[in-house]
Amino acid sequence: MCVEIEAKLKVDSLQEIADKLNALGAEFLQEQMQTDYYFDDANRTLTKADTCLRLRRQRAGETESLFLTYKGAKEKDEFKKRQEIEIEVTNADSVEKLLSAIGYSRALVVEKKRRVWRFCSCSVALDELPSLGNFVEIEGPDSQTITDVQGKLELAELSHIPRSYASLMAEKIAH
Repeated sequence: MCVEIEAKLKVDSLQEIADKLNALGAEFLQEQMQTDYYFDDANRTLTKADTCLRLRRQRAGETESLFLTYKGAKEKDEFKKRQEIEIEVTNADSVEKLLSAIGYSRALVVEKKRRVWRFCSCSVALDELPSLGNFVEIEGPDSQTITDVQGKLELAELSHIPRSYASLMAEKIAH
């Protein structure tokens, strides 16, 4: 079982964080455009259980990748910690047909531009979401490593946002 542990922080300027990452010697990996399609059944069973089923279309340069991901309910932790099962797929239409056949349909779409760095055993993503703003996600092997990276990036004073982008977007759409 894979467990995702991450801190999500809302920031004013992503460029300041990118500059800090570069100054600290972080390794820039790539820029991605991600479109996330969230699925649920008619009763919103997954949403009510704080779980999700997502099909991600990710473009990096000329390369496109597709990932089908299940995320379990958040566990009690300082950061957002949850089971994550992800597989790479090759045909989005076939995945959508399969999900539809077992009772799931598209519930929400979230688009973002993501720049990804590797720093101190963590993945640091700088995310721009047109409707929600700018965020830093620090995903790492454990809470202490994430806390250390947050401090090195001079973001220790920022509160962690435990909610998913899907949850934040659904709330924005509802209001």
